[in-house]
Amino acid sequence: MPDSQVTGDRKSGEFGHVPVLLHRVTELLAAGIEALGDDAVVVDGTLGAGGHTEYLLETFPGLRVIGLDRDENALRGAEDRLERFGDRFAGFRVRFDALDDVLAGSVEPAAGTSNASGIVECVNEHGLAGALFDLGVSSMQLDQVDRGFAYRVDAPLDMRMDSSQGITAADILNTYSHGDIARILSTYGDERFAGKIASAVVKEREKSPFTTSGRLVELLYDAIPAASRRTGGHPAKRTFQALRVEVNRELEALENVLPIVCGALAVQGRAVFMSYQSLEDRIVKKEFAQRVKSTTPPGLPMELPGHEPRFALITRGAEKASASEIEDNPRAAPVRVRCIERIRPV
Repeated sequence: MPDSQVTGDRKSGEFGHVPVLLHRVTELLAAGIEALGDDAVVVDGTLGAGGHTEYLLETFPGLRVIGLDRDENALRGAEDRLERFGDRFAGFRVRFDALDDVLAGSVEPAAGTSNASGIVECVNEHGLAGALFDLGVSSMQLDQVDRGFAYRVDAPLDMRMDSSQGITAADILNTYSHGDIARILSTYGDERFAGKIASAVVKEREKSPFTTSGRLVELLYDAIPAASRRTGGHPAKRTFQALRVEVNRELEALENVLPIVCGALAVQGRAVFMSYQSLEDRIVKKEFAQRVKSTTPPGLPMELPGHEPRFALITRGAEKASASEIEDNPRAAPVRVRCIERIRPV
């Protein structure tokens, strides 16, 4: 979820990179925000540096936003950026699939947040006007060398979005079995040479444990055949993606949050999901496809009352970034955007 400060068409590098598809995301969310008026609340489930939220709050003066992020540094920076909006913003340090706990009032807001309870009460009474999930690792995290997300610099093999808990990428390499390492690389990274890489990792860790990304990158250069290294980007890209997904349980969180978000949407409320890898997009696509189906038994000549679809797809398939957007922000190249709207109450 690449990010930067944006005001209208002005941009600056103060907060990182340009938010991906900023205007299209705003357009997709507008219907629900306008429908609920002064009762409109949007959840930004992947707050990051707060670029999307900032623009939404600027564009819709009556809107309030609940921002979720498990990265303490990201949340603190976003709170500073959004301070001028006062009690229109409430931040929570949680993984985004804890949204149900936030709405239940069982999670304390971040320090400095005011009127969080009022915003939550509004959602519980009227439903969400919108929800945004800009999935994956943020530019800010990639640019923090000591986090271990980037393979182009030597750094500790951490990769935790919440650095206070959970296993690290080094823990995976040093403790997982050959079969589990191969499975992770193949499933989460589409790595053709997963078995060969896993064998090399197990062999190398017998000499000394993995601690830094540089040693892993060197191993990958040796394990992946030269002919394959010449195509498909950096040879470490797929392995680093797979490790990050496993460390942060990203797909598990996505599977958990989809029904929570759909259940919380008001009529005319919309949920937007921005995916950067095929596994994420397939999970979103499958959930949305189920939501827009009629529950009338097949073969009947008419729709049974109460069995009509409660949701409708707003995007036709997965939308992609335009050539101009990609030129402006190369990290937008892989994005796939899907949007769904609630059209009937529960």
